[in-house]
Amino acid sequence: MKKLLVFLKDYKKETVLAPLFKMLEAGFELFVPLVMAAVIDRGIAQEDISYVLKMGVVLVMLGLIGLTCSITAQYFAAKAAVGFSTKLKHALFEHIQGLSFSEMDKLGTSTMITRMTSDANQVQNGVNMVLRLFLRSPFIVFGAMVMAFTIDVKAALIFVVTIPLLSVVVFGIMMITMPLYKKVQAGLDKVLGKTRENLTGVRVIRAFHKEEQEKAEFEQDNRALTHMQLFVGKISALTNPVTYIIVNVATIILIYTGAVRVDTGYITQGEVVALVNYMSQILIELVKLANLIITITKALACANRIQSVFELQSSMEWKEKKDAAADGNTKQETAAADDNTEREAASPYAVEFDRVGLTYQGAGAESLSDIDFKVKKGQTIGIIGGTGSGKSSLVHLIPRFYDVSRGNVKIDGRNVTEYGMEELRDKIGMVMQKAVLFQGTIRENLSWGKPDATTEEMNRALEISQAKEFVDTKPKGLEEPIAQGGKNLSGGQRQRLTIARAVVKQPEILILDDSASALDYATDARLRKAIRGMGEETTVFIVSQRTSSIQYADQIIVLEDGRMAGIGTHEELLKSCEVYQEIHYSQT
Repeated sequence: MKKLLVFLKDYKKETVLAPLFKMLEAGFELFVPLVMAAVIDRGIAQEDISYVLKMGVVLVMLGLIGLTCSITAQYFAAKAAVGFSTKLKHALFEHIQGLSFSEMDKLGTSTMITRMTSDANQVQNGVNMVLRLFLRSPFIVFGAMVMAFTIDVKAALIFVVTIPLLSVVVFGIMMITMPLYKKVQAGLDKVLGKTRENLTGVRVIRAFHKEEQEKAEFEQDNRALTHMQLFVGKISALTNPVTYIIVNVATIILIYTGAVRVDTGYITQGEVVALVNYMSQILIELVKLANLIITITKALACANRIQSVFELQSSMEWKEKKDAAADGNTKQETAAADDNTEREAASPYAVEFDRVGLTYQGAGAESLSDIDFKVKKGQTIGIIGGTGSGKSSLVHLIPRFYDVSRGNVKIDGRNVTEYGMEELRDKIGMVMQKAVLFQGTIRENLSWGKPDATTEEMNRALEISQAKEFVDTKPKGLEEPIAQGGKNLSGGQRQRLTIARAVVKQPEILILDDSASALDYATDARLRKAIRGMGEETTVFIVSQRTSSIQYADQIIVLEDGRMAGIGTHEELLKSCEVYQEIHYSQT
């Protein structure tokens, strides 16, 4: 939690003023019992109506000033808490975006969503409550005890015993519930993950008639979370009754002691009422403090979970390109940049794999082994193989979504680790296996590939991807709205728009990761023909399950269980590669 407080640095004024105004409110509240004691001992006892009215005005003034201080404190506390939460979410989102695919796979989507939403909101509530009550409640408690000593020392000793006893109860319950709340949040992660999985795969669940099974599994996870929440809730619920019992017993003792002291003439009736009021104030504030501690406990548990994400560093280190004009080592950097340019110009190969091996985090064996090939600039490379053979894993190494476990991947003669992220990704247009579009218009989605793309460039990309035929039928054309995830388009339309998004940036390397699976054979053929006509400088990788989609490629790489079973042209592989023969003849 301490490390997250850095996000409050821009709200120093608010974090000081919020508790300050709350303590001012508390100070005025502490004067109320003394005013009431004066009303009883002087106004009522002496039947002085004017004094009672005057003190009544004082009470109203104290209430109004306290209300003003309270509203002001709430304003500053809310401003600091919401600002803190905003900066925290921005920083967390930016950090997650900087993680490699390996760390994202490790965290899981449901976990990251929970950290960004539920956990961040709990921490925001914790900050708000701390600024409002963390100083006010103890101030009232100890202030009431001090004020009691100014009235009568012997009676005030009851406060000295009561307050530590209450503190033991409150903080003891807090120590028990804090680890339990961590388990509750972990259970919430599990339920959220199950919910997301069911909603994402609802069509598959219904297709295989697994609704009842999924309901049973969800109910089991939800029941476990409910039991845990009830258990920790029962422990937390002990706070109020136990504190009420202690304070009420102390009040009984106080009234008895006060009655004896009044009878002997040490204190007045009004002072006894003031002492009881101070005890009531302590009760109210300790109940508030108990609830505050529960909120803080939840906030701390959530803050630690968020901090664990911040502590997770990316396993990839990018060599970012420095600005030579702003750096002192201009000559060295210029020489290095010139050297890289010469190497790129001299290398005839767009992509090189040199005995590459890939092992995913936590995997027991390699997903790719001994991958070795070279691709000349402008060539078209087909990649084919059975399910799980490593096709997507191979092409994910080119834009460096994952780092190789051994060997080297080179682009234009340079190892991919020598590139900055922006420099490397600018060279590559990637179309993922799953077509993903974002809410907005068709133009806005295409602008992801090239923010300053003209209408002509977009239309050309749409023509190449074979998407123009259906875009032109839309009433608004490029301004046609797209629903979240492209839900208002068919699978084939989504795939064609994602291809257009990659093509519009005119990349040096275009990777199509099984991105035409929803297209019919005729559209697929037109797409391949259009891609071949893009230009000799564009190197194309086509991952496909169909041999018809890659048979005209300059080279075809055949994968089996993460290894290269063959490489060559369509005709060569039909003669020499059994795996390719099996795939081809099964389809034709």
